[in-house]
Amino acid sequence: MPQNPEACRLYLITPDEIADLDAFASELESALSAGDVACLQLRLKGVEDDVIIAAAHKLMPICHKYEVAFLINDRADIAADVDADGVHLGQDDGDVPTARKLLGHAKDIGVTCHDSMHLAYKAGEEGANYVAFGAFYPSETKDSEYRPDVEILTVWDEVTEIPCVAIGGITPENCGVLAEAGAHFVAVCSAVWKHPEGPAAAVRAFNEALGLSE
Repeated sequence: MPQNPEACRLYLITPDEIADLDAFASELESALSAGDVACLQLRLKGVEDDVIIAAAHKLMPICHKYEVAFLINDRADIAADVDADGVHLGQDDGDVPTARKLLGHAKDIGVTCHDSMHLAYKAGEEGANYVAFGAFYPSETKDSEYRPDVEILTVWDEVTEIPCVAIGGITPENCGVLAEAGAHFVAVCSAVWKHPEGPAAAVRAFNEALGLSE
């Protein structure tokens, strides 16, 4: 766990496709055992609901073993069905009030806000538990027309107590800039799962860069 309770933490996102669920579960176990991770977002695109549900049932117990929150991307209904710890909503993937009715008040709801303080304020007013800004750097995972300045993290951190997540092309080499600017979490996909030395090495590298190493 982090030595500094206020330190920026690692927020993992799964690849869009998981070809071999058992193999990925093993990779996830390796990653989570290597250091501090705040949460995992299951983000599968273009698949049937039963594929998402099966992945949730396989991966969520591993997350909970390491006290890592398990979130579902976009689908508040599936998050409710599998009793996930929360949901992450894109701007076109439902709204906070509807998700809250499905999930109740004990679950976390995050909202993608791109480069917009307006969208972030709206999400906060509707009861979101965190907001996400980005992409801060070019990303292999998802193309984005938005490229906010890191100052948005500083301003948000100064004016509200709602946590913010930085996303987009984040690596162990550049995450420190975002943490210093005010990000409470850095969301990472390819930099972990495609790390040349494996996911565990990636988590250790991020932990060291963020000052989370024991």
